[in-house]
This record gives sequence, structure tokens and C-alpha cells, in this order.
Amino acid sequence: MKKYVVGVDVGGTNVRLGLVDPRGDVCSSLSFATRHFSATPEKLTGAICEAVGTLLRKERIVKARIAGVGVGLPGLVDVEKGIVRILPNIPGWKDVLLQKDMEKRLGLRVQLENDVNMITLGEWKYGAGRGFTDVIVMTLGTGVGAGLVLSGDIYRGPGFAAGEIGHAPFNDEGPECGCGGWGCFERYVGNKELQRLAAGIFKERDIALEEVYRKAVDGKKKALEFWDMVGQRVGNGLVGAVNLLNPEAVVIGGGVSRSFAFIEPAIARTLRRRAMRTQAEMVRIVKAQLDDDAGIIGAKVLICHEKH
Repeated sequence: MKKYVVGVDVGGTNVRLGLVDPRGDVCSSLSFATRHFSATPEKLTGAICEAVGTLLRKERIVKARIAGVGVGLPGLVDVEKGIVRILPNIPGWKDVLLQKDMEKRLGLRVQLENDVNMITLGEWKYGAGRGFTDVIVMTLGTGVGAGLVLSGDIYRGPGFAAGEIGHAPFNDEGPECGCGGWGCFERYVGNKELQRLAAGIFKERDIALEEVYRKAVDGKKKALEFWDMVGQRVGNGLVGAVNLLNPEAVVIGGGVSRSFAFIEPAIARTLRRRAMRTQAEMVRIVKAQLDDDAGIIGAKVLICHEKH
């Protein structure tokens, strides 16, 4: 009997859940605001488990047809022990035994994963990374994260902390970063910095990046130049990773990826100019395909395809 998987994408703003069918499609979903239940880990865990039950009842799926529940979390997760070490943007989460707690409450197999790794698994098996064995999946938004697939397996590192491309040094000196470093890649291409730059260029204090995108669609010169600059910065940030890992593809996701058509030429141009020849010639720059469902679909990969 082919089984379903429940994917849970925990964010600082919302928690999204989806029922993933045997083909890898999200056939039903629901969400709730994180802040309503974020007072303690116990409250948020309870809300997630209740939502899983609601989703199954909604679709009339019995537990026997569920292979497992995959939970993506925005922080450091010990995948082997099922422990959430810390969630920087959700208070109180330190060394929480989430896997064991959820399994006891649900009576289902539960597997935890970092949220960007979950997105990476989804894009690799069902999205833009299909067919590749060595892929970097990078998310560009408020923060900059990356998941790594090397030789056909997700690479987490011995401390489950690999992939922090946003905190690779971009300059010898530069603005302080929340990670404790300075001059980090994220501080040059994160949404806050891009919005600040756009406000200066367009002389509009509260201009949104979506508006800059629309201006580029309309062919406005300043907007096209802005996204070309963003693409060049992203390309410079990728050079070291491409040289080091020799990936077949870099998948670009996150909110900024909406402007992929405007940033991709500059990313590719920068890599051709600055990366080593073999690596530059091999790598493809592609846009993520699964949008907000990537992490939920990644749960199916985590439960059904990953080695544990």
C-alpha cells in the first residue's frame, strides 16, 4: 500500500502543514500563526500535533496510511537524536526532545530536519534539482541559507550545521552580523540591505523589493541595474562554494528568486569571470520550482528516501 507523508514547515511567522501523496504532490494543506502558540515549546508542539490530526481527519486518511511526519525547523537540529538544539527566532527552544514528544502524541514516526535542508530535499527530488547528484540549494530572503547535496546525499556536517553560506565572509571588513561575525554574505544580499539600497536609489523610503521587480518588468533602467547589481553580489558570494564543491547546479529559491530572470545573467557572468574554469563551465544556475511547498514536499524525501 502506497502511503502518504505529512510535512510540517515551522516558521517564525506561520506553521504550514501539508499532506503529500505517493506521487510527491501536496493534496491538502493548512496553516496557523506561530505567535499564538509560541509561549512555550509544549504549546507549539501541541498545536502542531493537533493540526496533524485535523489534516488527517479533513482528508479521511487513517494513520495506517501515513509513512511518517517530517518536520522542518528554522534552527539547529540534531537529526540523529531528534533534538531541537535552538531556534533563534522562536524563544524557549533549547535542547527540546521534539521527535520523541511528537511520536508519543501522534503514534506516528516523526523525523526532524533543518528547514533549508528540507527545502533542499524537496527541490532535489521533485523540483529544479532533479537528475543532479551534486547541488547547492540557496534561499535568498531575510536571511541567506543553503542546503548541500553531495554525491547523491544531503550533507549536514558532523554538527548538523553545514550550508551556512550566508555567513561566509564577503569582505575583510563590513557590518556586524547576528552570527557574531562581520562582513557576512547575508549582510550584502539579505532583504533588509537590498531594501535599504533600493530606497536610496529610487528615493522612496519604504519601497518594497516587489515594486523594484515590477519596475524591472516594465523595463525601467534603474531597476534593471539594481537587479544586475544583486546578481553580481550573489555570484561573488557563490564563487568560493562553486570552486570548493564543484556542483552541477545551484538552485536559487526564496523571495528574491522572483526576480530570477533579472539576476541570473549577472550570477552566471560573475561565475564565468571569477570561478575556476572547470567548475564555472559545469555549474548551472536554475530557479527553484516548488515555491512554498518545497519544505513540505521535502518531508516525503526525508521519510521515504533518506538513509537513517
